[in-house]
Amino acid sequence: MKNRKITLRKSILVALIFTAMIGNATNELNNDPKNRIKKTTFSLNHVKTGNQLKIKDLNGIILYKEDIKTSGTYSKGFDLTSLPNESYVFELEKDLEIKSFPFTVTSQTVVFEKEETIIHKPFVTVKDNYIYVSKLALNEEPLDIKIYYQEASDLIYSEKVENTKNIQKIYKLKSTAKGDYKIVLTSNGREYYESITL
Repeated sequence: MKNRKITLRKSILVALIFTAMIGNATNELNNDPKNRIKKTTFSLNHVKTGNQLKIKDLNGIILYKEDIKTSGTYSKGFDLTSLPNESYVFELEKDLEIKSFPFTVTSQTVVFEKEETIIHKPFVTVKDNYIYVSKLALNEEPLDIKIYYQEASDLIYSEKVENTKNIQKIYKLKSTAKGDYKIVLTSNGREYYESITL
């Protein structure tokens, strides 16, 4: 009986070793059958835990998404040569800004544009029955502000702010109008949502 247990343990161990070897061999073959992958190392300084990194195509479709797990410097290799010939963008989304790093893939060659672009996101804070909306708009890009009452069913206020580099708005809600509010902010072709309850 004791010999059977030892033999069974050895058989399981050998099976596990073979499974691991086959799994690794398969991964190696699937990832790079002729060792030709050209990885592009993408590095960023001053990232924070919770920032999001995305790769998007021209239509805004997200091809890759990752939550940054460690603050400091981020560095990772990507095989971008397998993408179809087109323009793409790496986006690093932080609390108050989105940094974009455009690149183009042509005939399995990856070329990054020299300059990154920065979009400053609008910021909403609420205190008592006041809503504070702020946004840095260095190119004087407009900001559409819409405030809805009760889960976006009733539009109670709408405004377009433009021709200013530093947007600072304050909205006072009736203290008797308790309930849920939704704020929709649109700028730079993007929408941002904030839900609040009074």
